[in-house]
Amino acid sequence: MKKLLSLLLVVMLVMSVFAGCAESDATASEVTKEAKLVYLITMDKMDQHWVNVDKGASVMAEGLGLKYKWDAPDVKDNAKQIEAVNNAVADNADLILLAANDPQAISEAVKNAKAKGVKIIYVDSAANEPAIATLSTNNYQAGALAATTMLDELAGAGMTSGKIGIIGVNTATNSTMDRENGFRAVVEAAGYEILTTEYKDGDAAASQESAYGFIVGNEDLVGLYGTNEGSTVGVGNAIKASGKEIIGIGFDKSDAIQGLLNDGSLKAAMAQNPFTMGYLGVAQAYAALNDESTGPAVIDTGVAVLRSNK
Repeated sequence: MKKLLSLLLVVMLVMSVFAGCAESDATASEVTKEAKLVYLITMDKMDQHWVNVDKGASVMAEGLGLKYKWDAPDVKDNAKQIEAVNNAVADNADLILLAANDPQAISEAVKNAKAKGVKIIYVDSAANEPAIATLSTNNYQAGALAATTMLDELAGAGMTSGKIGIIGVNTATNSTMDRENGFRAVVEAAGYEILTTEYKDGDAAASQESAYGFIVGNEDLVGLYGTNEGSTVGVGNAIKASGKEIIGIGFDKSDAIQGLLNDGSLKAAMAQNPFTMGYLGVAQAYAALNDESTGPAVIDTGVAVLRSNK
């Protein structure tokens, strides 16, 4: 119910934003204002997840007449993401939509940006510095949902005991750690043994290597779980290469993940709503830049379970 109310408030916000935009068009001949500049800075540009956040943000920015840029490191790297924030400030950004790779490492840069008048909204993953709003998945609950999905698949396959491996991103990124912790809490309560997590920064090739290591090193391995797009692709490819009946569960939606679901290498993936994160994030940015209400401080953008039909 809380999620529904939050989303309804956001829908009302978007409607009011477009209404305001129409009113602005009507008076454009009277007052001409330079368009505000909004930056999206994500963890990297590797994952299709971030491409879809950008798509949503760019659609809304175009509709509202905002100037918009997307910047991010080529791979997950704290120093490069800090540089991207500093570059946006130097480019006179009015607002930054930020997905923090490391919430502590980026916080000083965020604080400095705010001190120079740049407004901050978080998408996907927040830093340890207050911002106007955060749009993200409730990652702990989504991790718990991944776990119940894993348990359902294990029960259906008659696997009532055994070991489960997790391929994570890193210990600093709150979003993926919440997915791991939510998953662990449910699976451990069900009596399965969870092996020590391997963290591979979302690199698909490195994740595949570690996942395959879990498979060949544990004859009683029954499941593998990936906490982001790259980890999930690695898990699915390792299971596919092994030819073994292992339950693979992951996170995010991409062409590669969909292919692994289609051939049964993955049994399910928790699909976030990255387009919505970007789309509504820019709507909130427009409201904030015009000193209007931005709605709830935290908006859960939801998650759905994509299942294999194999």
